[in-house]
Amino acid sequence: MDEIQKLKRATYHLWTFVISKFISTFGNSVYTFGISLYVLGLTGSATSFALNMICSVLPRTIIAPIAGYIADKYSKKKLVIGSQFMAVLTVSGLLLYSTFMDLTLMAIYVTTALLSIASVFTGLTFSSSVRNLIDDARIQKAMALNQASVSVSTILGPVVGGIVFGFVSMKVFLLIHIVSYVIALLLESTMNFKLFTTKTEDTQPTEKMLVGIKKGFHYMRQRKVIWVIVCTALIINFFIVSLLVGLPYMVVELLKINSQHFGIIEGMMAVGMLVASIYFSIRKEFKYPLIVTKRGILLLSLTVIASIVPIFLSFQYAMTVAYYIFLTFTIGVLLTFTNTPIGVMMQKTVDEEYRGRIFGILETFAQAMMPLGMIVYGFLLDWIGPVWSILPSGICLILVTLYLMRPSIIKEAYPELYHNQVSLTEQA
Repeated sequence: MDEIQKLKRATYHLWTFVISKFISTFGNSVYTFGISLYVLGLTGSATSFALNMICSVLPRTIIAPIAGYIADKYSKKKLVIGSQFMAVLTVSGLLLYSTFMDLTLMAIYVTTALLSIASVFTGLTFSSSVRNLIDDARIQKAMALNQASVSVSTILGPVVGGIVFGFVSMKVFLLIHIVSYVIALLLESTMNFKLFTTKTEDTQPTEKMLVGIKKGFHYMRQRKVIWVIVCTALIINFFIVSLLVGLPYMVVELLKINSQHFGIIEGMMAVGMLVASIYFSIRKEFKYPLIVTKRGILLLSLTVIASIVPIFLSFQYAMTVAYYIFLTFTIGVLLTFTNTPIGVMMQKTVDEEYRGRIFGILETFAQAMMPLGMIVYGFLLDWIGPVWSILPSGICLILVTLYLMRPSIIKEAYPELYHNQVSLTEQA
């Protein structure tokens, strides 16, 4: 295949990837919202709702390293199609079960867990395949459009889920979800996952799975820049929970903002991510993504600290709402300015034969950090209040970022930048 044909095929992959990801993510968002309403309506229990969330998070945390290893060792196309087919069968099974028997909590929990496992395999395999599907010049565009599709799904999913759940039966609701997975599966089956591969042949596993996973971890530890990126992602995931948990508490409990306005405030984060993603998709790729990420995290840290300002200052109600709308929009923008450059750099820095494992390890750590952060900050908010929970978190995030992304790390990542500065100094 000549270069022109490859680029045409890469263009097809770009839009097929975005469209299929949007369809499956949107369908999943609608399903998650609807099934949550169903569980609450069926039991009226927050514990039952929490158990369904655990069935979604726990399998991802456990399975991710295994899924990453398998993505490195086996056919990526077969894995994507197989995992999507598993999702279709899972929801179809729940639909069939609900046709002949009453829908039970156990059936919902099992379905949620199986869908979570399927999504891990699909997501990690795609994450490790972006550079195989799309030319290097458009990786940033692909990552940005992918983030945009997730943001749109986050905004529209609960809205559509609420409307559909209110007007149709659970059977129709499940059928819509099945159709979304089938469309995504058909689109993904047309993609060539070896278009830009650097492998000469398929790698077959010759070592035990645990040994292969350990090799992935060793590879990550041996490459300082990759290790810093992973550590930074984990730190962000932990400290940003202070805001995710603290913001509803401050806005609803302390400042008495009504639920409709709070819904707008929360939704603006997804809008900010969407706007920033569109910007990334149309601009040229950043030359020094790690520097962009560092600046994004530092600004994000300041917005975390700024979230407590209305606690001290007596704003009018409308001004308080407007302040938090602007703040959450800014957070959404900055999260994209943090995540997208890191994603692009990981795609271009990590060797193809280790990409699945690195993303799998990152997924596990990230998934583990979120529940841990929720437990820690839930306790801190009750014990010392939002101000002394969130303020130190923002300060710690600044200090940790300055340490992890210190000048020596930036120099190692971009030695040419250092040499350019030296040359300019010598000329002066």
